Amino acid sequence: MRSSTHPSELAFFSMVAASGALSAAARTMGITTPAVSRRLAQMEARLGVSLVTRTTRRMHLTPEGEIYLLHARRILADIDDMEQSLAGARAEPRGLLRVNATPGFGRSHVAPLVSRFMYEYPQITVQLQLSVDPPAFSDDAFDVCIRFGQPPDGRVIARRLAVNRRLLCAAPSYLARHAPPEKPADLVKHNCIEILQGDEAHGVWRLTTGGKSQKKTETVRVHGTLRTNDGETAVNWALDGHGILMRAEWDISRYLNSGRLVQVLTDYQTPDADIYATYLQGHQLSARVRTFVDFVAQSLCQPG
Repeated sequence: MRSSTHPSELAFFSMVAASGALSAAARTMGITTPAVSRRLAQMEARLGVSLVTRTTRRMHLTPEGEIYLLHARRILADIDDMEQSLAGARAEPRGLLRVNATPGFGRSHVAPLVSRFMYEYPQITVQLQLSVDPPAFSDDAFDVCIRFGQPPDGRVIARRLAVNRRLLCAAPSYLARHAPPEKPADLVKHNCIEILQGDEAHGVWRLTTGGKSQKKTETVRVHGTLRTNDGETAVNWALDGHGILMRAEWDISRYLNSGRLVQVLTDYQTPDADIYATYLQGHQLSARVRTFVDFVAQSLCQPG
């Protein structure tokens, strides 16, 4: 009967994969390279598959090795969570943390926060994935997802990290050639830059005026010569003077402050785009998830 996998094997293979070479893994573990090679060969023989392809200086994971590594890291993270839950709040967060964010906000804000986070919590390994659309919660592909807007899925925990608004803006060069809109209906006369993301209706902008008891919302179907599924590209087109853009304040605030973009229709409100961290209910006991979400929330609330 085939023997079962031991957690020490998972940790060993995770270390080998992270090192990128058997010799580097040997130096990290304080053993000889032949010893690493023998243990790896024993694992492959027991599993009946090849986990890595070896060359003189480097090694590469096989498809089976990729699968083994994915499960190994998740199992090791679960073990860490169990031990930290038993140890209580005094335990230092550690293990693999998989974070997902949008490309634009992820590059400009989440990635720098991850860099700062690592200096405070060096025992955590962070894997940051940037994608236009969030992965399905059923895929178990991430631990924390940072997105604009509250998710519709009630099965997940959603914590608001920061208040955010969508704003309408354009470059001064564009507004010099085209009279700024004075009311929502004027947008149909303008070249509007569309962002094709998520399940939102493309080319439909909603603007609201009035207080809670006297709110009035106008829906405008805009048109333009430029469309993209990448928010950063859309911002660059607006900076180049191609049209009016609706974008989250966190993504364009530096351009508004510098004057490279100018807000239009300031008396009208667009749908909120508050920043949320979402994660499955099972992850709320994870020390690294709680610590990271707290860190991001505190950082986003601090000016500058």
